[in-house]
Amino acid sequence: MAVSRIKTSSVLQGFPKSRSLLAGNPPFTPSSFESIATATGSGATTITFSSIPQTYKHLQVRYMARANTGAGILGAVELTFNGVTGTSYASHRLWGNSSTANAAGAASQASIQNVTIAGGGILANTYGVGIIDIQDYSSTTRNKTVRTLIGLDQNTGSTSSQILMLSGLFNSTSAITSMTFTLAAGFDSTTVYSLYGIQG
Repeated sequence: MAVSRIKTSSVLQGFPKSRSLLAGNPPFTPSSFESIATATGSGATTITFSSIPQTYKHLQVRYMARANTGAGILGAVELTFNGVTGTSYASHRLWGNSSTANAAGAASQASIQNVTIAGGGILANTYGVGIIDIQDYSSTTRNKTVRTLIGLDQNTGSTSSQILMLSGLFNSTSAITSMTFTLAAGFDSTTVYSLYGIQG
């Protein structure tokens, strides 16, 4: 599933109808975050944001997601940029529940791995939620870094909840113009991914 930009940038976007720009009224300050696009799951194995505008300082993705099928507790989503695979990515992650903590990392990978969501084996209507920050995405002189905070409830008794922190590297100085989330089991139809631009 490919999603292009669906909202046009406007300084008045989200401006309350009850407020006026007339002299004497409180000044209007546009939000630092602007909605670029939103995508929902449909059983497809990919969600792609394409034609990302290069007019922001950073990007942020907020998601509430669940795997379409499968008996597993977790769904491991792979993140790539600009259609690049090869060995262009590295990932480091720290995760824990009520009893244990773990850490892992991998370099020279084909994607940023384990952007975790709820698997099909978790109780219905339960989701993984996360916030993904992509720093200096439009730079053509820096490699790109990603940081992610994830939470979900596994519904497995004493180890029911899980929190994950993830850092990722896209080893490229190319500006990011598209990003793709891939899940082999497919995304549930209630999954929502939202892309935001952050002003400088």
